[in-house]
Amino acid sequence: MAALAVAGVASAQSSVELFGIVDASISSVSNKSELVQDPLTVLANPLAYALLPSTAKASKTGLNNSANSSSRLGFRGKEDLGGGLAASFWLEGALSNDDGNAYTTSNGNVTGGGFNFQRRSTVSLSGPFGEVRLGRDYKPTFWNLTVFDPFGTNGAGTALVHRAATAFEANNVRSNNSIGYFLPANLGGFYGQVQYAFNEQAKYDGAIQSSLNDNSRGGRYWGGRFGYANGPVDVALSYGEQNAKSSYALGADALVKNFSLAGSYDFGAAKLFAQYQNTKSVIDYSENAPLFNPATKLDGYLLGVTVPVGAGVIKASYGNVKIKTDQNPLSTLSYNPPKADQLAVGYVHNLSKRTALYATVAYIKNKNGANFSAGSNSITAPTVVSITNGTAVGGYTPKTSVGYDLGIRHSF
Repeated sequence: MAALAVAGVASAQSSVELFGIVDASISSVSNKSELVQDPLTVLANPLAYALLPSTAKASKTGLNNSANSSSRLGFRGKEDLGGGLAASFWLEGALSNDDGNAYTTSNGNVTGGGFNFQRRSTVSLSGPFGEVRLGRDYKPTFWNLTVFDPFGTNGAGTALVHRAATAFEANNVRSNNSIGYFLPANLGGFYGQVQYAFNEQAKYDGAIQSSLNDNSRGGRYWGGRFGYANGPVDVALSYGEQNAKSSYALGADALVKNFSLAGSYDFGAAKLFAQYQNTKSVIDYSENAPLFNPATKLDGYLLGVTVPVGAGVIKASYGNVKIKTDQNPLSTLSYNPPKADQLAVGYVHNLSKRTALYATVAYIKNKNGANFSAGSNSITAPTVVSITNGTAVGGYTPKTSVGYDLGIRHSF
């Protein structure tokens, strides 16, 4: 009886939960490119050039996963330690339920040779001071992108600013080997977090560093996010730096710097979203910097809305991005920065609290060589940018992309 009493107390103070989402859809994407009429190439071989089609298309249709909510399987638990302290864990892995194989993504955020816990693997200690969290977790700079996107950075409707930021920083969603701190929840609506992720590179003394491991600082990340949410208002800003690669010998770091300001306002009949994203890729030199050190910059924004309609919700967003690389002031060549626009519309119909049907369609218009596709997870198709026909080379420039998802989502 004493043993049963002790077990009862322990179970009351601890909890472990199995949870997950299974999301499947029929998805499709079609990318269109237009032939670039280069006068010199046409004159060199006009017949071969004439045989090339004026437009080139690439498309793909199939069964997809995670087009509305990311499919996942996870375990989480919490233990009350007394005195307001609690220990908790969270182990969450991605599911590829359309084929049952190991889950991968095109941007490299989640990969593996089988089921793993790469979506999140953390252990935490929390209390009146807030929460300290260790492991693999979302980056603070990603939260602004997904929280203030009506489509939650999932499927064909994924915000264009997120697609563009991924091109700068392949692993822009999660950090490995991170230490995070979260403010307590009782601050009158204010919230925030900071995170530092170790690069775990080998360090050596003196000049031998460059010969044994020149990338001694590569992989390191730090960032933070702070906001205010009260009633219908939620607004937050974030900043982070990812060291993509370093060179000890050159005293140089390839840095990706992310800044975001975003917010939402819930009117009840509709909820409005807005976000601004600035991403900068630059080589930072501690010494011997070149006179001309060009940086590539992304400026993008999103405007979105969700409208409850009976048992469902209508979603819509418009996004714009512009990518500009610094040009040498001595250059006389004209430069038109790549840019793109995206319009996405969707509807989610809730059959119950746990099950929903959904439909999403997105249209992207590329300009000046921008190359974005409305593909969704595993349903992606290349954009035709060039083609070789015998001795003639015809160039194509990306123009438009259309993608859609029709699916069902079930959570447990």
